[in-house]
Amino acid sequence: MYNYNTVNRMGKQNGSCWWFVKAAKWIPVIFILTIVLWSYYAYVVQLCFYTVDNYVQKAFYLFFYHILFLLFLWSYWQTVFTDLIEIPYKFKIPDAEMEKFHQAGTEEAQRQILERFAQGLPVTNRTIKGVIRFCEKCQLIKPDRAHHCSVCSTCVLKMDHHCPWVNNCVGFHNYKFFMLFLAYALLYCIFITATSLQYLIRFWKGELDGMGRFHLLFLFFVALMFAVSLTSLFFYHCYLVLHNRSTLEAFTPPMFRTGKDKDGFSLGKYNNFQEVFGDNRKLWFLPIFTSFGDGVNFPERLCNEDTHTLLGHTTQQWGDETELDSPPPYGSQSGLPLIK
Repeated sequence: MYNYNTVNRMGKQNGSCWWFVKAAKWIPVIFILTIVLWSYYAYVVQLCFYTVDNYVQKAFYLFFYHILFLLFLWSYWQTVFTDLIEIPYKFKIPDAEMEKFHQAGTEEAQRQILERFAQGLPVTNRTIKGVIRFCEKCQLIKPDRAHHCSVCSTCVLKMDHHCPWVNNCVGFHNYKFFMLFLAYALLYCIFITATSLQYLIRFWKGELDGMGRFHLLFLFFVALMFAVSLTSLFFYHCYLVLHNRSTLEAFTPPMFRTGKDKDGFSLGKYNNFQEVFGDNRKLWFLPIFTSFGDGVNFPERLCNEDTHTLLGHTTQQWGDETELDSPPPYGSQSGLPLIK
């Protein structure tokens, strides 16, 4: 398949500063990994092996610490290194149509060209002026909930935001991994803070000797600092998941033919959760891709978002817009019937 996103980015790679900028983007990731590796040394070596005297307590600490540590690193790896899913080629505007678009003398003529091309595409979102959303740089019709990332130089499906701490966009391709990364990072910090607190107290009482006490001191405060900052971020994204919104949509509600609707994609809290995490409960808390859909087709909500019987049940009500679009492939991974 012709990879137009790759070709579009090739022009960005010329210049003496390109490799420097590319390398500089990894600095936040390297910083995070450095902190994590140091915390491993401080907790496992300085705390568990050199400080904790009780063998049962030591085994308990090491067992649960390594579970959280591995889940955290696995989720972080998936968030960082999961590639963007390419936007289907059918959204790419042919060169002939692009030439007509640029030669059009009025905005109305350009609008008609976009409307005609998008007639068979599953798009319901519009711009604030009610026009089909079009990316000039990628030369394509934007799928619903997709946005252009200036850092990645491409359009991203169901884009949430670009995160420098993972050097990747957070979107349809890795949002579940990002949520698990936040969850396990928070649990990791809370676990370290809780289990090292008593030794911090012993440090202040002067009962600990050696350089290891300073590792424990910094370990406690670094873990506490990250735990405080991660708490608000994690629960904010929990709120977004339950309401089926991205960070971008939380600030600017999506525009439909009928106007703005901040809950336009909400299917009810439980179904919203399943859209990100899937319906296999055994895989909910593992960084394995189980999200519903394809990142392109999204049903619109025209009923109470607190209802838990939207997918394939008789109580659902779907608007005419959804009927015109291709039915979303929900159920292909869950065994649920497709939305008709």
